[in-house]
Amino acid sequence: MKIAMIGTGYVGLVSGVCFSDFGHEVVCVDKDPRKVAMLTGGEVPIYEPGLDVLMARNVAAGRLSFTGDLTSAVDGAEAVFIAVGTPTRRGDGHADLTYVMAAAEEIGRALTGYAVVVTKSTVPVGTNAAVRAAIEKAAPDAKFDVASNPEFLREGAAIDDFMRPDRVVVGVTSERAQKVMGEIYRPLFLRDFPILYTDLETAEMIKYAANAFLATKITFINEIARLCEKVGADVKQVSRGMGLDNRIGNKFLHAGPGYGGSCFPKDTSALARIGQEHAAPIQIVETVIKVNEEVKRRMVEKVTDLCGGSVNGKTVAVLGVTFKPNTDDMRDAPSLTIVPALVGGGARVRVVDPQGRREGEKLLPGVTWVDDAYTAADGADIVVILTEWNEFRALDLTRLARSMAQARMADLRNIYSPKDAEAAGFLAYSGVGR
Repeated sequence: MKIAMIGTGYVGLVSGVCFSDFGHEVVCVDKDPRKVAMLTGGEVPIYEPGLDVLMARNVAAGRLSFTGDLTSAVDGAEAVFIAVGTPTRRGDGHADLTYVMAAAEEIGRALTGYAVVVTKSTVPVGTNAAVRAAIEKAAPDAKFDVASNPEFLREGAAIDDFMRPDRVVVGVTSERAQKVMGEIYRPLFLRDFPILYTDLETAEMIKYAANAFLATKITFINEIARLCEKVGADVKQVSRGMGLDNRIGNKFLHAGPGYGGSCFPKDTSALARIGQEHAAPIQIVETVIKVNEEVKRRMVEKVTDLCGGSVNGKTVAVLGVTFKPNTDDMRDAPSLTIVPALVGGGARVRVVDPQGRREGEKLLPGVTWVDDAYTAADGADIVVILTEWNEFRALDLTRLARSMAQARMADLRNIYSPKDAEAAGFLAYSGVGR
């Protein structure tokens, strides 16, 4: 099948590359000439493990190409995916649909025959109906159907998630559209991965409900972690005890500095706003948003307390600033709250992150970037572990402690145990919920 993918951000690029690996002919479209030039030259503008190899393979096979010309990409396409950004709108917390609606209008004018226009971007309930209206207004004679196909990709594991999904959700309004979508996902159907067909509104809601629930699990365990610190319990053992219950499961029960990234903050905010607009407030989600911000601020207090009540004049080594490992994504990362607070408190902050520097240099002014954890810790007063990159999981703690002016650690991902830190020579250690 011929597929046009409008937008080469994280979702669009990963989806386009993976669809081409299914055997489809995929043309990825982007308005940014520099990004198109990078992609055409074989350079991947985001960090996602394995994406560069998969992209190169399908370009070489002639199934994948990149262009800035939407009209030529849509010409003859049997499916056109909208995978543009839906950032949080300033002022009201709702998803900004400017790019989605602009893409819909341009697609309408470019259609040359029947196609399914598929919304891949995360959008509020009712958006697909608005997409249909926008296309009909732009091209009253166009023959098309609209489908909703939300993504469930974890950054750092996106290719595996696409190729081996827990489920594929497809919202459709006609048998013809369902048949087209079925052909697109046929390689997954043949391997018995679940494909759930629903109406448009249900598909839209599944995406928001799933992300809000996962954000709630993270926030719940962070609340429990706070209580554990007060009563002397260990949140890691609490999480294990909870997770062994099959009704709960162990995923997303890891205490830390709060959730971030491109999905959870944006989607919880949008879902809360949708509930308010329909006079059905999602009070749990509203509280999750509030508590998550409080968790980030508590991490600043934890670091400050370890430094005797003030970080002024202290040298702080921060290990990891991306919102999670195996990505270069800094969007709404806890570091964007914690690091500026430390800098504002008078600390000299050194930062090391395997992939975060490119974005981090713009987002975290006033810090010094170094190449490895040992350089960051040399002469430092405290080490703060913010992102659990693998290279931070097996540090020589004795070497680290000996190189520091004051051997103190704020382990905000609970990578190490208090006993191991003490045995290595750390004078003070503080995890989360322990």
